[in-house]
Amino acid sequence: MATLKVPVSANDHRQGSGHAKVTLVEFGDYECPYCGLAYWVVKKLQQHFRDDLQFVFRNFPLTTAHPHAMGAAVTAEYAGSRGFFWEAHDELYENQDRLGLPLFRAIALKHGLSDEELYLAMQDGTYVPKIKSDFNGGVRSGVNGTPAFYIDGLRYDGAPEFTEMSQMIELSLVS
Repeated sequence: MATLKVPVSANDHRQGSGHAKVTLVEFGDYECPYCGLAYWVVKKLQQHFRDDLQFVFRNFPLTTAHPHAMGAAVTAEYAGSRGFFWEAHDELYENQDRLGLPLFRAIALKHGLSDEELYLAMQDGTYVPKIKSDFNGGVRSGVNGTPAFYIDGLRYDGAPEFTEMSQMIELSLVS
């Protein structure tokens, strides 16, 4: 069974208690339709498990298949550098059918951020090292497609469905 090779750290985007009993790590691509479906499953898991679940998102943009994936990841990282990662993350997945520069700029402006700074970050690659670090950590962990999930460091190979994932999380809670 594949394991998470890069442990969760302060460099990760995390939701939930740092003292949660279970950590769910996702390697995702904002343009991947399966990640878009999994987004809602993760939201439901977070509601169900509350303080027992910490969620970590790592970028894994599949740029050859998804032309807007890198721009979306840069948008999330730019917003994150100003304290709005999760807001941007949610808006990108909830507007997956509108991915592109107009949406990226609108997300920045909605949160009082500079769309010009975002555009410059896209041009000069400011956030590419972080995104590549996430991606390379995924490759080292055996990720070859999205979404890819790890529950307490162990690869979850099932479908991203609430029932199956919640059963695996329950098993981690009792072990």
